Formats: sequence, structure tokens, C-alpha cells
Amino acid sequence: SEDQLFFTHNGFDTKAIQKALKHNEKKGEIRRGGSTISQQTAKNVFLWQGRSWFRKGLEVVYTFIIEKVWGKDVILARYLNSIEMGQGVFGVEAASNYYFGKSAKDLTKSEAAWIAVVLPNPKKYDPKNPTPYLRKKHNWVMRQMNNIVLK
Repeated sequence: SEDQLFFTHNGFDTKAIQKALKHNEKKGEIRRGGSTISQQTAKNVFLWQGRSWFRKGLEVVYTFIIEKVWGKDVILARYLNSIEMGQGVFGVEAASNYYFGKSAKDLTKSEAAWIAVVLPNPKKYDPKNPTPYLRKKHNWVMRQMNNIVLK
């Protein structure tokens, strides 16, 4: 639900970044980001939250390094274990237990999609009480799951 090109990009999605810059320029403030899973992982593991050009510059450096050193599998694992997926719920295992009372390895495809749809705003969205928008996004994620081929 977050980064459709994760397995093919080099850590940066230039089209998403350009789109976010255009949107933010039009709004006159930073409202949308173009960060990839790799960039978010670099931020979550090595840096701090917040918005500044200094932190963003460090994020670029760390993203470049982890793409070269860790590779996609490790980046994805670190991302899934560090991302906030609910109010005070960090990591997919904690989210699985919180939302469905079971381990992540036992989730159905649909349950995994429900966890994914809370991103990028886990404080606003709740799979236990889905809005019409969240239901629509869940259906979209379910369709997208069929398009990703893992090695």
C-alpha cells in the first residue's frame, strides 16, 4: 500500500518525489511526502521524526547505504518491524496481535491487507472500525497483492 516500486527502484522514487514537491508547492506547505519504504526505514532506524532539510539530507545518505549494504529483504524486514501501525503499536507482529489476536505468520491475506491500509496514517485509520475510504483502500490492496511477484 505504500511503495509500489519498492522491488525495482534504487531507494528513491523520483516520480513520487516530484509529485509531492508539486503538490506541496501548490498548497504552500509540506503536506505530502514521496518517501519510499527504504527512506522510511532509514529514518525509523537511524534518525529522528520531524521535518527538516538537514534530517532529509541524512535520510538520503542512509537510504543510499542501506540499499547497497542490506538489500531489499533486510530493508523490508526492518521496515515491517519498526513502522507504527496503530496508536503506540510498532511493527507488524505487534499490529497482528493488537488487531487480530494472532501472530503475523498466521494472518490471512485479507487481515494482512487490513494492517497495510492503516499506512501512512495509523493514528487516523483503524481496521477494527473501517471507514468507507478504508474499505475501498483494502479492496485496492487486495488486488495489488496479486500483482507483486516475489523471488
